[in-house]
Amino acid sequence: MMAPKQVYVLLFNARTENEGIHTIQIDDRQTVLMFEEEDDATRFALLLEAQDFPTATVEAIDQEEIEEFCQSAGYESELVTEGMLAMPPETNLENTDWQPDIKKTEQPEISSDLERIRRQLENLL
Repeated sequence: MMAPKQVYVLLFNARTENEGIHTIQIDDRQTVLMFEEEDDATRFALLLEAQDFPTATVEAIDQEEIEEFCQSAGYESELVTEGMLAMPPETNLENTDWQPDIKKTEQPEISSDLERIRRQLENLL
């Protein structure tokens, strides 16, 4: 019997009640990227961080477990094999299904103001 194949996925707020998994939208489907190599997953996480995403944690998980999760959640999964160059999309979703923990009641107003200012600055470019 073969051991389950380990893949690497990107999680936000790993091992908390508010854990989220990174997906990309391909056509009209949300797709979880499963990386064969930890280095490739780490590189992708750093590219996301450069696009102002929260810091993602690279987690090793059985490929079969991720595929079952995707099927139950209505997501697709895609294996990023060694040597494939996976790049984050140039645009990010404005609204995500996952929200980082909000610790203060004032933070949503501050976040929306920062988001508005960020969009204005991006429009200048």
